[in-house]
Amino acid sequence: MEINEMRLEGIIVPMATPLLSHVEIDKKGTERLVHHMMDGGVQGIFILGTTGEATSLKPSTKKELIEITCTEAAGHTAVLVGVTHSCFDISLKLARQAKENGATAIVAAPPYFYPLDQEDLYKYFIKLADQSPLPVFLYNFPAMTKCNLEMDTVMKLAKHSNIIGIKDSSGNGVYFQKLMYVKREFPNFSVMMGPDELMSQVVMAGADGGMNAGGNIFPKFYVKLYEAAKKGFVERVNQMQPLVQEISQRIFAVHPKHSGYIAGIKESLYHFQVCEPHLAPPLSPADALAREIIRRNLEQINLKIKQVLA
Repeated sequence: MEINEMRLEGIIVPMATPLLSHVEIDKKGTERLVHHMMDGGVQGIFILGTTGEATSLKPSTKKELIEITCTEAAGHTAVLVGVTHSCFDISLKLARQAKENGATAIVAAPPYFYPLDQEDLYKYFIKLADQSPLPVFLYNFPAMTKCNLEMDTVMKLAKHSNIIGIKDSSGNGVYFQKLMYVKREFPNFSVMMGPDELMSQVVMAGADGGMNAGGNIFPKFYVKLYEAAKKGFVERVNQMQPLVQEISQRIFAVHPKHSGYIAGIKESLYHFQVCEPHLAPPLSPADALAREIIRRNLEQINLKIKQVLA
């Protein structure tokens, strides 16, 4: 497949990073998680993103995660590797490691720390796309990076044959509509929604899918919701959508810290015997009370999901 013909769609899960301790990768847990998502029918796996705690992992851990994930997913599903970093050369090194291990594409948000203007962002991503051995997927997350990829910038970047799409985690409906304007100009440019709660709505409006963290826990559910939205089955979407909100409120929001949704995912995976619940510093895991609430809520939600998928 030529790079400029590649189009990603469906549910691509931003994978949590299974850890044995605060810093060491859990190889067996990673293997189980990859297969758990593939068994659920996901169209791709995105590692080393926000959900994957990429900014907190040491280089050797990132390298090992790339190797394990690509090995397990080879020939079965797409693997996207996050390369976001404040240093361009480190991002490019991660891109090359991803290529060496057989990944499908890389994902890059604006380099963090310094607020950048649109000219800075354009030049940065063009340089990355020119030098990356893999296709580049843009990642807009202004709450984390202090930069917003404006529509005019995205439009110009979409012309590059090695830039194939964007994940939008802004949660801004007006911004999404602007991205759909870009997509009308470049139909093969993939527009993927980050927030789980918005995925079905934007797919029915023409987006290509979602990069949804809840897919770590319930991959089949998110795939079925995407398929219903893609086919325009409004009643089916309306039946399933409240469960997305339950996952958000009763699993992701129980631990009262910014790391709450990651803690909720890992506690759920631990409950399902996929991996340990460790988080990498500076993020903190759920406390005992939050863990108990998450597990109780998880059992109730899991039963509802089984019923809705039956």
